[in-house]
Amino acid sequence: MISRIRDVRKAKGLTLDDVAMRCEPPTTAQTIGRLETGTRTLSLGWLNRIADALGVDSAALLSLPDQEELPVAAILDHKGAHALGKVEHIYQPAIEPAMVALRVKSSVGDYRAGDDVWLSRRSADQFGSALNRDILVPRPAGRFLFGRLIGRQDNKLQILPLGSGARQQIVSDPEWIGVAVRLVREL
Repeated sequence: MISRIRDVRKAKGLTLDDVAMRCEPPTTAQTIGRLETGTRTLSLGWLNRIADALGVDSAALLSLPDQEELPVAAILDHKGAHALGKVEHIYQPAIEPAMVALRVKSSVGDYRAGDDVWLSRRSADQFGSALNRDILVPRPAGRFLFGRLIGRQDNKLQILPLGSGARQQIVSDPEWIGVAVRLVREL
């Protein structure tokens, strides 16, 4: 088994300290880091504590040997493509229990027609962690608003839609928001 704690934590935009403080009882960022890297044994108790802290099913934090993995052949950076210093793999992304998706039909902002955006649902107490991220907000009568969360004051979210020349919109008391965590794009 391979731990996917780091992948899930980063997809949710959380730091090691955020996860440590969300654990019951709270722990240290150093402990979470050791569990992520495998320098500390990931027991079933720790797996469940971290899964609860991340708001996911514990199975989402594990990659089992029969799951497909893709070997990384090279790294691309500002100097170009080059060989890896150690063996790395990319694993299939895990679908969180309350995850939703947004399908892009027409290009808008950074999104292209044909893109699928995976969104992690967040409750009101987690809205602050979505600042400066693209979010989907449910509106009355089956409507939605998609844009960048640029501010939050009390129960009001300030959202800048992605279209050119769009004006800020205020949404009060949404039941949930979906934070964009993964972009799936065909090239």
